[in-house]
Order: sequence, then C-alpha cells, then structure tokens
Amino acid sequence: MKLKDFKPKPLNQQTIVITGATSGIGLATAEMAAKRGARVALSSRNTDDLEKICRRLQEQGYNVIGVKADVRRIEELKELCEQTKMAFGSIDTWINNAGGSIYGPLLEIPEREERELFEMNFWGVRHGCHVAVEALKENGGVLINLGSEVSLRSIPLQGMYSASKHAVKAYTDALRMELEHDEIPIQVCLVRPTAIDTPFPDHAINHLKSGEPSLPDPVYHPDYAAEAILKCCEKPERDVWVGAPSKIRAIMEFMAPEIADKMMEKSAFKDQSQGTSVPHSAENEGLFAAPVQEGEIQGHHKKKIKATDEMKKPHISDPRPSHH
Repeated sequence: MKLKDFKPKPLNQQTIVITGATSGIGLATAEMAAKRGARVALSSRNTDDLEKICRRLQEQGYNVIGVKADVRRIEELKELCEQTKMAFGSIDTWINNAGGSIYGPLLEIPEREERELFEMNFWGVRHGCHVAVEALKENGGVLINLGSEVSLRSIPLQGMYSASKHAVKAYTDALRMELEHDEIPIQVCLVRPTAIDTPFPDHAINHLKSGEPSLPDPVYHPDYAAEAILKCCEKPERDVWVGAPSKIRAIMEFMAPEIADKMMEKSAFKDQSQGTSVPHSAENEGLFAAPVQEGEIQGHHKKKIKATDEMKKPHISDPRPSHH
C-alpha cells in the first residue's frame, strides 16, 4: 500500500495505543476512544493506577488493556506494541502523549533534570515513532505526536519544556517528509494544545522562587485536546492547534516575536506561580519516577476552565467532581 491509497478506519474499528494514559490528556483520550468503540491500549509507568483504570473501564464493557511501559526505554515500547497486537491483532493509530515539565529559571535548573526531561519528552517520542512506524508501515496507520503551543513560541520558566517541544516539532516534521518521500502509508500529525487543566503542574519539578506551578490563562478542559486527537485518528491533519491561544501565539511568533516576548514577560512569570500546593511523596516524581498517584483527568487550576456543558460532566473513570 502507498500513502495515497491509505484511508483511516472509522474510530470504532480502530486499535489505538496511547502513552502516558493514566492522567490528563492521555486518560481523557483513552476514555473517549473506548466510549466510542475503539480498542485501546493504555500505557504508563504507574502500574497500580494503570491496572485500576483498565479494570474500571473493562467492568463497564470497554475493550481496553493496560501495558506498563517507560517511554524512555525503547524495548518497553516494543513490548507495548507486541502485547497490543497479541490482544487486538493489529494497530491503527499510535499516540505519543507521555511527557513532563520543570518549572524555574533556566540557569538554576540542574543539568541532570534537564537531560531527564529530554529523555522523556523528546527521546520518548523518538522511540515511540520508531516502534509505531514499524508496526504501521505495512497496512497503514496514523501517528500522532503531542506537541504544545510552546512547540513554536517558548515560555519563560518552562524553557526546557519549550525546548523539548520544539525538538518534537522538528522531529515530527522531518519524519513526515521522509515517510511521504518513501510513500510509506502513515499519516503523521502534530497536536499542539494550549494550557489544559490536567495534573501537569502537579507532576512537574518545581524550582520557582515562590509559589507552586500553575498554568497561564486561559485554560481549557482536557476533552478539547482529546477531541482533536481522536479527530486526527479518522481525518489526519498535519498540524492541529487546540485552543485559540495556541494558534494566536504561533502567529505572533511569526509576525511580531519581540511583541510576543514583551507580552510573555509581563504575564507569564506571575501566571505560572499561582498554583495550589499538591504534596509529593516521592523525590522528583513525574520525571525520574512515576507519580505515586494518578487517575485524574483534570488538575487543580483555580480559575475558570473553558468547557462545554458536556465536558463538565465527570468522566467514567474520574469520580471527583469537576473543578468548575
């Protein structure tokens, strides 16, 4: 099969692999895909919560499996691929979602932490792409990488996160061109969410001088990102911006980068250090180790979350009330 002949299956006929699937965007996407009839392989480093989530979904009749995998280790992603094929026969869409962040001034972050962030955010995507292409190239498929609004427009106090997402964009764009040149039937998408209300700040390493990590407003419900991702599964797009600020900031970066700098300097420092304190029970959890407790789709953003009425309803595996 050549690329021009490939047409994605309807979602309810697909097998989908999602990394980082035990919280936030990954979990929202997994739940939404399962509810719409897809076969879903959820992956995470957090064995206990992964098992709990999958058991809950299976008990409600959804066709899911959970496979423990650390995206920093390509052999574990190969095992994820094999177990998915054993359970469901084939793979149609692979979503590289896992990632983390570090908050703080660039010159005050230890090199060890910066390297570990790249191991997860960039090398994890690189490893996932290698495994996914091998799995998808014969029968065709969709490869979706999670970038960010900072894939093009950096943000202060998350400089290394911005750098890693710049790298993801560059890698994704180059891979897409190479696959197209060789007529390999894989559609490659980059999804770029704006600030999304997930546990992302809770799991980040904090080097801020004062305050807890938070997200810059406006902040969107995770289902905005999940909807965009699942749309790509059926109708792949090269670049997908989730939330108006993501595209606006990309335009600003192209049209008026110095003005964009000044706007960031005025608001981003304060906006990113007003979070709710969430106690961590493991050193550097979320980067060097899996978060000790996952299973939440939404985070703890204190201000209004942009969401539709449907999105305000609790998820099937999220018993907490919505943060609205």
